[in-house]
Amino acid sequence: MKIDNTEVFNFKGALRGMRNPLESHHKADSYNYVRFMHPLMLYAYKKYDSTDILKPRFIIGENDLKLAQKLILAGDEHSKFMRQILLSVDITAPLYWYKEFDTYKIGTVANSTSTMHKLSSTPITLECFEIGDYQSDIRLNGIYDDCNYSLGETFIPELINWLEQLRLKYLETKEVRYWKELIRWLPESWLQTRTVTMNYSNLRNMYFQRRNHKLTEWSVDFINWIEKLPYAKELIMLEV
Repeated sequence: MKIDNTEVFNFKGALRGMRNPLESHHKADSYNYVRFMHPLMLYAYKKYDSTDILKPRFIIGENDLKLAQKLILAGDEHSKFMRQILLSVDITAPLYWYKEFDTYKIGTVANSTSTMHKLSSTPITLECFEIGDYQSDIRLNGIYDDCNYSLGETFIPELINWLEQLRLKYLETKEVRYWKELIRWLPESWLQTRTVTMNYSNLRNMYFQRRNHKLTEWSVDFINWIEKLPYAKELIMLEV
């Protein structure tokens, strides 16, 4: 599982709207921080490119954070500002993970790579599947007592080869029946990339519902990513 190109935005608008109900904008104390890097420092420290000379960052003030946390602890109906802190990210994950992720429909939008259109365009290899915690040494008995299957040595390579032969046969003949069987038997570990837009309210629900999940894609990969987001500890991970 990979999570790339994370962008978080609209802290400023969300916190401004947070103060609308009581018109307490005079108490707002958040601000934009701009880090300046002198061109000589930029020349000496070559890890930075020109886009990093001025890098804006939004700082949540003490007053705003206190009110934000009070609203979060009061419940979803009071913390609507969390729905206005937006996030865009590219997630490459197996189909079995997306089945659970798709339960979070409200406030999330995704554009995915197309299995229907692009499955036959590139070779099918082991790297096309989720293998982060792949247990290749598992062995299972077959139909007969003397038939011992190893996932890593026997079954998985044969399965991938069979899928690849279906793909090649479809490209050769253009007969839909080969493509249909390829789609039908494609394992749920197949990796798909989606560009997802969601908000901090979505992420707060996911964090508390999935942090102890038995799928490591949730409890390790996704949760670790959430914990590194701006103000995750103060807003998303805040305990009731």
